[in-house]
Amino acid sequence: MDRDALAAFLLRRRAALQPADVGLSAGPRRRTAGLRREEVAQLAAMSTDYYTRMEQRRGPQPSTQMLASVARALRLTADERDYLYRVAGHDAPDRAARTDHIAPGLLRVLDRLTDTPALILSALGETLVQNGPARALFGDTSRLTGFERSNIYRWFLYPDQERKRYPAHDHDRQSRAQVASLRVAYGRLGAESRAGELVRELSRRSPEFARLWDEHEVRRRFDDHKVLVHPELGEIEVDCQALFTEDESQVLLVLTAAPRTEAASKLDLLAVLGTQRLVAEG
Repeated sequence: MDRDALAAFLLRRRAALQPADVGLSAGPRRRTAGLRREEVAQLAAMSTDYYTRMEQRRGPQPSTQMLASVARALRLTADERDYLYRVAGHDAPDRAARTDHIAPGLLRVLDRLTDTPALILSALGETLVQNGPARALFGDTSRLTGFERSNIYRWFLYPDQERKRYPAHDHDRQSRAQVASLRVAYGRLGAESRAGELVRELSRRSPEFARLWDEHEVRRRFDDHKVLVHPELGEIEVDCQALFTEDESQVLLVLTAAPRTEAASKLDLLAVLGTQRLVAEG
């Protein structure tokens, strides 16, 4: 672990960012350029003291989980993320195997989406980050770990929880779409990848998945139009826009509704609910 290099790198990357770059308000009486330490800590979901000790060459060696959170908070590129891991005394993640480093370009778009549900998913349906309205609509699934972070995994193994967000008449179609989208990832990443591991786990534990997997359907699951069910607001008709990274390893989903419709009013309420829950969590 090169404490000097780690501290210098964090300091320079923090100074290079403005609050607007990460979706924060500058607020009054900001005397120095760049983000404050407490803002980086907030974005990384860690204590300000822990982050401060890294910049001050103190404290224990940060874990890879902590480094991943810091890389996301500082909007690091893949090369910058790898450097961060190495100066902290860890091997850089295998880019083919790891899917949790979010593309900075997608994050910049997400930072500007505050009034409608938006979230970034991996190729395996893992929720990497959500905005407030998306948390209000789907619950906070970005904090889950392992395969439970994948909505494909949860769809087949925890149907009572996961499928309540969709009308009952749409469950069969959604099941087929989930499997077909995993087939896309499996074909791109290979049998020995995490996609292959997920397929083997679901095939072993879910007869429904195993049956659908044998049909070899291949397509992305993001429909242009869908109906979602919120526990308080009821059914919401939304249009779904998908923005993929160049390598198609991640996708930004944005849910909108036609102006001046009941669904648009419900999405406005979701934005309020999301803000209230963020305040409560803070």
